[in-house]
Amino acid sequence: MTEPTDAAPEPAPDADGPRRARERSGGTVLGELRAVDGALYAAVAATSTPTLDRALRRLSRAADHSKISFGVAGVLALGGARARRAALAGLGAVAVASASANLLAKRLVRRARPDREAARVAVGRLVPMPTSASFPSGHTASAVAFATAVGVVLPATAVPLGALAGAVGYARVHTGVHYPGDVAAGAVLGIASAAAALAAAAAAPVPGVRSVYAAAGMPPSAARGVKRRG
Repeated sequence: MTEPTDAAPEPAPDADGPRRARERSGGTVLGELRAVDGALYAAVAATSTPTLDRALRRLSRAADHSKISFGVAGVLALGGARARRAALAGLGAVAVASASANLLAKRLVRRARPDREAARVAVGRLVPMPTSASFPSGHTASAVAFATAVGVVLPATAVPLGALAGAVGYARVHTGVHYPGDVAAGAVLGIASAAAALAAAAAAPVPGVRSVYAAAGMPPSAARGVKRRG
């Protein structure tokens, strides 16, 4: 009778297995989100809207370099002290949003711009394709930052400026230069930039700058507490 052979040793547990599984799952989710993002972009491109094309193209161009925000700030500066403080808060938020989007986020993510030719974006919608990375939308970030900061200081402007910022964001998708996900990320960045700008204004040693936050109804000491907790 033959002696039983030694059983083959069980393989050692793969310590990196759970980590690799999480990475695969994360990659799958990210890939699916990109697919949805691309499908939404394609749906907008495929929808014929000749009446809207010209207006949204002009809106997109008007938002270059935050010209709309600067124009609104100029009008507010002609108003009372509270309106001038709102304009100052809005421009500060635009500065934070623009730097965060263009100097940091775009350089980190480096997402390629959409292929307008492949999506067959209508010629009547076209604006110059920027050379910078696509993610996030800097136009949206700046517009939302301005609308949020001004709306906090001057609540009566919150709805119209918020609607204008939303229109700017959509116009960037409509004209084919951004995916919807770029615009969504830009909006989140804009809100965060406005909060940062208002908090910085509250903590500033210059009384005229601190008054920006006072106009928003929050004392500087409370704003500093929020800043420390963040």
